[in-house]
Amino acid sequence: MGAELDVALDDARRGGPEGVAVLWRTLNPGLERYLATLVGQSAQDVASETWLQAARDLPAFRGDAAGFRVWLFRIGRNRAIDELRREGRRREELRAEPVELAEFVPDAATAAEERSGTDRVLALLARLPREQAEAVMLRAVFGLDAKTCAQILGKRPGAVRVAAMRGLRGLGELLATADTAGIAPSAAEKPAVACGTGANGAESEVYG
Repeated sequence: MGAELDVALDDARRGGPEGVAVLWRTLNPGLERYLATLVGQSAQDVASETWLQAARDLPAFRGDAAGFRVWLFRIGRNRAIDELRREGRRREELRAEPVELAEFVPDAATAAEERSGTDRVLALLARLPREQAEAVMLRAVFGLDAKTCAQILGKRPGAVRVAAMRGLRGLGELLATADTAGIAPSAAEKPAVACGTGANGAESEVYG
């Protein structure tokens, strides 16, 4: 986060509309993309609810612009989970043990975005378990480190790494399948409901 956002955050705390506008223009596009991995077409509505709550709670926030992004995304995630519960699509929490993310795996997310564009990436992510889709979006697409992702997701850094690793593997497989078949996945597909494999699952771990 740059100094400009720190200045905007200070202005927003004092009730300045210009500061709020700068924060919204900078952070809302990424927030909506992240929420789309959770609630699909409801992302804009959930983002609006997120900003309303953030505006109400901003006087109590303590931290810089980087901390504000984590705080904002956590609010968004909580609002998204509320939305999923209202729709009867509550999902399980990832129970995997921490492992290191393999060095070669993030290329799958980069290849997906470069080859297919944002809409197709979101459609592919929607076919992954939610925990994996979140981790891939935050780690590989937004470039956040595991500690920051863990703060947003309310998980341990190791659990974020294993979710990202499995998600990126799955993303690579989906890309390969789509390319072989010569078709693109439908952007209308809903986010997956399944949860990632637990620590005692059959999938083998890769240690970096």
